Amino acid sequence: MTAETAASRQPRLPLLAYGFPGLPLAALGVPLFIFLPAFYAQERGLNLAAVGLVLLVARLWDAVSDPVIGLLSDRIATRFGRRKPWLIAGTPLTCLAVYMLFVPPEGAGVLHLFAWSAALYLGWTMVQLPYTAWGAELSSDYHERSRITAFRETLVVLGTLLASGMPAAISAAGGDSGLGQVMSVLAIFLILALPLSVLLATGLVPEASPVASPRPQPSIRLRAGAALLFRNKPFLRLILAYLLNGLANGLAATLFVLFVQKGLELPDSVDTLLLIYFLLGITGVPLWLLVSHRIGKHRAWSAAMLLNSAIFATVPLLGPGDYIGFLAVCIGTGLCLGADLVLPPSMQADVVDVDTAEGGSARTGLYFALWGMATKLALALAVGIAFPVLDLAGFDAAGENAPSALLTLTLLYGAAPVVLKLAAIAIMRGFPITAERQAALRRKIAETSETQAPGGDP
Repeated sequence: MTAETAASRQPRLPLLAYGFPGLPLAALGVPLFIFLPAFYAQERGLNLAAVGLVLLVARLWDAVSDPVIGLLSDRIATRFGRRKPWLIAGTPLTCLAVYMLFVPPEGAGVLHLFAWSAALYLGWTMVQLPYTAWGAELSSDYHERSRITAFRETLVVLGTLLASGMPAAISAAGGDSGLGQVMSVLAIFLILALPLSVLLATGLVPEASPVASPRPQPSIRLRAGAALLFRNKPFLRLILAYLLNGLANGLAATLFVLFVQKGLELPDSVDTLLLIYFLLGITGVPLWLLVSHRIGKHRAWSAAMLLNSAIFATVPLLGPGDYIGFLAVCIGTGLCLGADLVLPPSMQADVVDVDTAEGGSARTGLYFALWGMATKLALALAVGIAFPVLDLAGFDAAGENAPSALLTLTLLYGAAPVVLKLAAIAIMRGFPITAERQAALRRKIAETSETQAPGGDP
């Protein structure tokens, strides 16, 4: 650990308070994407295709709301800060929309689903986007940013596990594990946990230290700002690698259940294997933080992607009943997940420094809006590629499959992510933002801030 990193090291309690909202925000994603479509189709009697179309159209609303909220949270400064007011304002809307969607009144139909889905996506963006931008601004130190991200993403994984295991927990407690009961319990949890976590974070954690958030520079014109963004070569490289790696992870996530059930013929092992994968993801976080301190964040991330690719390359060798072999795959790739969780978001903060140093007005919110859009695009592409290809191969999710269909499933799950991750590694080779380069950028930002301060040199 460098002396600069040690001096900038944040206390654990404020970081835990900052990370806490990540738990309910992640727990919200599971019912929204997994349980909600089936709930409205099975228990509310809506047409499944109509439900899918409505949720897709509502999700497209993010393409408008993300950059708008990112820009506004960059530009509107209050005595409470730039990010905190958005979390506080977005939380009531999110909670109201959660209740209306998860516990709908009798007769709720397609219009109800669309209106409250759009409201939920808006509220979620108002909280999630400034929240992640706030984390990027909590420290200007190259390595401390990874530690801050680690606190948040660990709670994100815990939130995902909590929501995923809710049906089993309700059933174990002797309750009704039907979708209606699961949605009601999750609604109560989210309506309690999200406001509490936001109050803790905004009350206990400062928005930014002076060194991490220097005096904002004057706002720049939209055209000049766009030119700065597209001249930011490290940003363009990172977001492309991030998109490719996200697509690789999205394919694996989308096809995990199908591969275990149909490719390995182990339907009863899905929940256990998923739990092991996510738990190893949490376990891998401190490992990859240590590696990044030794060799740098982009090299550590590339090493994790390379190791992940080597492990995934063994998947086509597995066959029906290979539980031990696939367990090893889940353990290895789960450990690599720790790098994906903490290193790219930390590097995102570093490339924002490039923009700020060149006069970009500390536009962290806008940059993180673009990261969010890249994440959503990767997930959409994963579904949009995997399912049509499987359909063309004659794959039947509910019945028996020919060897060619199973081979297609295996290649999409095990081989395609390898190609995508290797492409991401190639893009990240020689990435210019090292700890030394990032420190130089922060010095330039601080010098610019001083000259623009009242009484400073013109």
